Amino acid sequence: MPAVSDPNVQKDKRDFLRYFLIGGVTAWFAAVIYPIISYLKPPQQAEVIVKSVKAGKIADFANDTGTIIKFGNKPVLLVRNAKGEFKAFSATCTHLDCTVQYRNDFGLIWCACHNGKYDLNGKNVSGPPPRPLEVYEVAIQGDEVLVHKS
Repeated sequence: MPAVSDPNVQKDKRDFLRYFLIGGVTAWFAAVIYPIISYLKPPQQAEVIVKSVKAGKIADFANDTGTIIKFGNKPVLLVRNAKGEFKAFSATCTHLDCTVQYRNDFGLIWCACHNGKYDLNGKNVSGPPPRPLEVYEVAIQGDEVLVHKS
């Protein structure tokens, strides 16, 4: 049996203590930090696939107005122009994903973030938006207004 004062035995004790402490700190770190990180990370959500949405009745929409409706997880801008025709576009600006709105005083779709403007066909006409808005189809069934993805 080796003596306690033997340097190899002392080294083995120090190595055991070092590994024991490193293992304990690692276990503590995993037990405390991992739940915090997993709590702060948002869960993955599948995108809702929607082909058609009932926006409402024709009488709910006055002429020369725009209304934001939900189309699954995305907003859609439903515009009824001064002639009473319906058009629908993605309500997300193509520049920085801000929500657009219909401005009847301009007769345009307007993004408040950077003063981007789109005509009533969804084409970008002014400001920083790089491309037109996505166009949705509008159908009238009886007195109901339906919006379909193109």
